[in-house]
Amino acid sequence: MTYAAPGAFAPVPRIVSEARLMEVDRPTLVLDVDRVEEQFRALEAGLGRTRIHYAVKANPHPKIIERLVNLGSHFDAASRGEIELCLSQGADPADISFGNTIKKVSDIEFAAHVGVTLFAADAEEELEKIAAYAPGSEVYIRLIVENSQADWPLSRKFGCKEDKLMGLLAHARDLGLRPVGLSFHVGSQTRRADMWTGVLDHVAGLWHAARAEGFDLDLLNIGGGFPAFYGEAIDAPAVYAARVMALVTERFGDVPRVMAEPGRGLVAECGVIIAECLLVSHKSDLDAHRWVYLDIGRFSGLAETEGEAIRYQFITPRDHDAHGPCILAGPSCDSADVLYEKRPVSLPMSLRAGDRVIIRNAGAYTSSYSSVGFNGFPPLDVVVL
Repeated sequence: MTYAAPGAFAPVPRIVSEARLMEVDRPTLVLDVDRVEEQFRALEAGLGRTRIHYAVKANPHPKIIERLVNLGSHFDAASRGEIELCLSQGADPADISFGNTIKKVSDIEFAAHVGVTLFAADAEEELEKIAAYAPGSEVYIRLIVENSQADWPLSRKFGCKEDKLMGLLAHARDLGLRPVGLSFHVGSQTRRADMWTGVLDHVAGLWHAARAEGFDLDLLNIGGGFPAFYGEAIDAPAVYAARVMALVTERFGDVPRVMAEPGRGLVAECGVIIAECLLVSHKSDLDAHRWVYLDIGRFSGLAETEGEAIRYQFITPRDHDAHGPCILAGPSCDSADVLYEKRPVSLPMSLRAGDRVIIRNAGAYTSSYSSVGFNGFPPLDVVVL
């Protein structure tokens, strides 16, 4: 199965039909947790023995965490708050990885105290903090990868370059930690599994070199990158995940422990946002495109429109009318609050203020990015079906 080509939508009729009927007075994210379960089971089928560590930051709603705990998911946490959230919903601390490479000492100490034993690092000082406050823990070293083909590459803030790897593994061992593996991230929204090949080739070379140096690595964290449908064709999650694992096995062999950290690929398609058109205008009579303003923007849930990387799909009550390009913007008094301008969005020419606009596949990185009342506009509300 492959999701349809550009211009079509992934099938989520329940969420859309409910969103069309809801009475709301502010931008509202509607979540269908059953869809999260469907995505989890599909990824699980494709990933095989790989352990899914859900990236909590993608959508930390307690109902999502609770459902994933019941499905046997593991979790990738970036903070003490996310660890506490997972534990509050019944997660086993042994199933939580503290995957942020930039951690407060007090948070490391807390994590170790509650039973978290697996930590990420990419620098000497981070290893020293872990050794001091979570002695004897397992650590994996995150690598920078620079040949990503993702829509949103993640190449600089996290990870170390290859020349640092052997020294960090040795330093961890000397500190009494257990350096068990490597991690990387191919980049967010890597739409085709074969786009992983360059990154996997690079990391596999380092993996085998480290083992040849005497480091008994047995854990490979392949990170996230599993895509959601935003209008461009992607393989169904089970097919995609199975192909990724075939590529991993070809390069790494039979790794004892493999973990993956899907976020977007699990929750994006479980949510839609109910928004409203506030204004349609032209800056000049000579303008080629309209400006369309919504009551939601970058500061109230749509931060991932930065660089126009994530291209949301829209539904309006006028979709049967003629369409034309427009520049789409949010409501705040900030000139950065423009969503799509370099690549205008096609919306009905008849669109008017007051029309409802439903934003498809918006379950990932929307409520978690939503600000708290910037400009006095309310943060994104959340409703679970």
